[in-house]
Amino acid sequence: MADQANSNPTSIQGVDIDKVSAWLVANITDARAPFSFSLIAGGRSNLTYKVTDANSVGYVLRRPPLGHVLATAHDMAREHRIIAAVGQTGVPVPKTLGVCTDGSVNGAPFYVMAFVEGEVLDSAEKAAKLDPSFRIDASMNLIDVLAELHAVDVDAVGLGDLAKREGYIERQIKRWSTQWENSKTRELPEIDEVVRLLSSKVPQQQGVVIAHGDYRFGNVLTNVQNGRIAAVLDWELCTLGDPLADLGYIGVYWSDGPSSALRANDPTPAGGFAKYQDLVDRYAKSTGRDVSGVDYYVAFSCWRLAVISEGVYARYLHGAMGKQEGIDMNAMRAGVDGLTMRALESIRRLL
Repeated sequence: MADQANSNPTSIQGVDIDKVSAWLVANITDARAPFSFSLIAGGRSNLTYKVTDANSVGYVLRRPPLGHVLATAHDMAREHRIIAAVGQTGVPVPKTLGVCTDGSVNGAPFYVMAFVEGEVLDSAEKAAKLDPSFRIDASMNLIDVLAELHAVDVDAVGLGDLAKREGYIERQIKRWSTQWENSKTRELPEIDEVVRLLSSKVPQQQGVVIAHGDYRFGNVLTNVQNGRIAAVLDWELCTLGDPLADLGYIGVYWSDGPSSALRANDPTPAGGFAKYQDLVDRYAKSTGRDVSGVDYYVAFSCWRLAVISEGVYARYLHGAMGKQEGIDMNAMRAGVDGLTMRALESIRRLL
């Protein structure tokens, strides 16, 4: 995974090098100072740093975004707990090594994992690193890992109390409808229509699973030597819920999906990947679940992303995200409209 170079090895934003180094030595077995830190991923989500010790051993440190954030939206201890629990199973995740909830160490909680080699395939350009002969394998392994995650016994791994078990879609509709009302910058009747149709067509939940919440190629590490998923990342939206929500979400990021809307974050336009329907069929065969209503979950995922995108747009519009310089506000607004229309198209296929 390529990381952003740290131009000043004695200072990096978001990490108190002296205090964090002391914590690493005291809490991570065999970790040796001095440590180097480089930012792997930043922005509005949790910040991810690669840490390398004196023995050239790699670690990963995750902390909340800088600035004013909701603690509940970036709960490091919760995320660490989930990864540690899933790590007891065959689902590939980085090994958790420790969590620090003492804000005096780094200004915010953080946790540390083992570094895992692999590529985040979040664009057609990145897909070029994966040999075309492995792209079908990578597609199918993405689904196999999802099916394996959804087969985990939530009680056996200690996650039975992570969230409410039933009524996942109903709770999500309520949550994101409220979010839309609080952040919308204009009236969008199509959003109201999507909510009406989603609310009137809620499918029966097929069991309770660990729902990742953001499962796609962009949130896994892929071994480009064989197309296997090396690790599932970014568990901040994870909860207990409806298994088909994750399956539908993939369709938003798949070039031939029923509502492919985010091609910029999708490696599949590079060609050679499986068709979305093949993924759906494989999931059905692996899990025995009825996937005939997957369009509902694609619609739900498009709508949820539209609401999230409108919130980001609103924060930029009102100056809460800093200057708009370099930000294509018209494209951002159009993206909300596009996601909304794709949600409407998907849900109407069920009428």
